Amino acid sequence: MKKKRSQSELRTLCNVGPATHKDLELLGITTIAQLARQHPDELYERLCKLTGVRHDPCVWDVFAAIIHEAQTGQKTPWWHWTKVRKVKRF
Repeated sequence: MKKKRSQSELRTLCNVGPATHKDLELLGITTIAQLARQHPDELYERLCKLTGVRHDPCVWDVFAAIIHEAQTGQKTPWWHWTKVRKVKRF
């Protein structure tokens, strides 16, 4: 009988689904504490460089939302961060 793999603590965050979890793993982020020390601009740029693809800017929004939650505990929908990104002209 196979032992069920425990769920990553990152998957407990509001906006972390399978795709975002995979991106975080690719970026070497495996804990909420690690995530809390990140910046969405840096994560987005690193992901684009690692994959060789310019990702949809909404990925930045998701990174901003999950970093905010990791730092504060406050859950916000990822689309709340779109207006922040657009002001930054990212």
